[in-house]
Amino acid sequence: MNYNFILSQTDKRPMYQQIMEQIKQRIAVGDWSPRTPLPSIRELATEVKVSIITVKRAYMELEREGVISTQQGKGSWVNDSQNLKELQREKLNQHLEQAGKLAKSLDIPEDELLKMIKKYI
Repeated sequence: MNYNFILSQTDKRPMYQQIMEQIKQRIAVGDWSPRTPLPSIRELATEVKVSIITVKRAYMELEREGVISTQQGKGSWVNDSQNLKELQREKLNQHLEQAGKLAKSLDIPEDELLKMIKKYI
């Protein structure tokens, strides 16, 4: 299966952090909902052409953060927890920050920006 992970050799972050970010991104935007199984460590390592140890470290860090759960012999899956809401809120804040910067560069007044946002809630 193709998971379309894109890792960059020029990115200053280690590969395991890039993997973590892409998994969190998919969870935050709803591509991977709670209880969605993650690819096996071996499967993902083969696809993105990194060592098994790299993917294992990413999964261990995500589990430590409470983003995923892992059970020996059963695999890993997205947690059904408050952590998911925090990820989504963080993603929303990033989008709002970008929208605010763009609105400022376009000289859109705050009240007009708020009206635009209210259309979507």
